Amino acid sequence: MSQLSPKIRVAVVFGGRSSEHAISCVTAGAVMAAVDRDRYEVVPVGIARDGRWVLAPGDQRLAIEDGRLPEVDGSGSALALPFDPDAGGLMVVEPGAVPRTLGDVDVVLPLLHGPYGEDGTIQGLLELAGARYVGAGVLASAVGMDKGFMKLVWQAQGLPVGPYVTITDREWRRERKRKLDEVRELGLPVFVKPARAGSSMGITRVTSEDALDAAVETAREHDPKVIVEAAITGREIECGVLQGLADEPSEASLPAEVLMGGGADFYDFETKYLDSSLRMDIPPDLPAEAIEEMRRLAVRAFDALDCEGLARVDFFYTPEGRWILNEINTMPGFTPASAFPQMWAASGLDYPALVDRLLQTALARPVGLR
Repeated sequence: MSQLSPKIRVAVVFGGRSSEHAISCVTAGAVMAAVDRDRYEVVPVGIARDGRWVLAPGDQRLAIEDGRLPEVDGSGSALALPFDPDAGGLMVVEPGAVPRTLGDVDVVLPLLHGPYGEDGTIQGLLELAGARYVGAGVLASAVGMDKGFMKLVWQAQGLPVGPYVTITDREWRRERKRKLDEVRELGLPVFVKPARAGSSMGITRVTSEDALDAAVETAREHDPKVIVEAAITGREIECGVLQGLADEPSEASLPAEVLMGGGADFYDFETKYLDSSLRMDIPPDLPAEAIEEMRRLAVRAFDALDCEGLARVDFFYTPEGRWILNEINTMPGFTPASAFPQMWAASGLDYPALVDRLLQTALARPVGLR
């Protein structure tokens, strides 16, 4: 704990360089509003779209208002993280001025989605700095961000995943015909996605072979690596997982089924964050034994990647009663529309208690190899 304050000092990091910058800001706004200020002192750290770290205004509006997405404008004092495990704080580095310390930080809450945040990059930075932080470590974050490697690990652990094809940048440039032939073997329709993006950015549902090239190029605007997944007939069900306290096993929330209105073809960005007709059933109308099986699979998927802190695991439930893993999100959204906090609230852990649980879990774990 900081020597300058009796409270636990939390650096909330948000924004970032990915296409999910705005959603990270919305998540941060909701989380900072929920933090118990009697126990925690919050240091808001924004990362601008160009990668600059700044001390963000504490009163900054971080919400979607009239369809307008928030962002970090980069106008605050510039910050740097010293690569000294004994330093324990942030440095203010203004041009022409001597760097000054912002004070010790007890724990970092990196609310970053997508590349350059959720993919192991900031986790590696925090490991080098000897900082405690919320969420998965370097490897679990990287594997959880890359849908292709995620599915490979799950397959190796005997977990059920659907058919898919990955296309690297080199393969698309040099072996396009071969990769498209592999994709055609999946049948139609397929979903073409950036391999390392989230919030449904850059996804296309393809129903015609003539549209495959354009769909891959759309995904490549977000990530040069692409994954193409066979469409799975079934209901989309999500489940939250939390790392167990002390040596207790990981635990799963009640699941949620996202029910879309407005005629959307799939759960895209606009539907997730801007559609007022979206609702969730928690728990969904499923047999009790099916729900328990899903919760067990969610914990297995979490543990297979060696996740820490939290994750949301997404499934398909087929008409035959089979569960198929879709993907994992190691830093799920905490916006008012997000499934993760709603599932845990329905499971008996409300929003402030959930945030406190994540911070206490991070504070209890050691730094370095574990």
